[in-house]
Amino acid sequence: MEHQEIIGTLAGIFTTVAVIPQIVKAVQTKKVNDISPVFFSVLLLGVGLWTYYGILKKDWPIILTNGISFLLNGFMLVFYFVTKEK
Repeated sequence: MEHQEIIGTLAGIFTTVAVIPQIVKAVQTKKVNDISPVFFSVLLLGVGLWTYYGILKKDWPIILTNGISFLLNGFMLVFYFVTKEK
């Protein structure tokens, strides 16, 4: 793996796992009222587009890290709407 691929892969991993503590906390506490659904919607659109871009470029680090990020952020957004207090 070349230096550029290592940097890109590490960047993707770190940005992907950044949301995990928020997901864990929300699932444990079942409290999501302080979470912004707009933020997660915009983030979901962004990582979805990055995933598509990776597919077009056939760039596996981009595809995998952003695809996983899309799933995690999608889960968080769905979890928000399922558990938010009305």
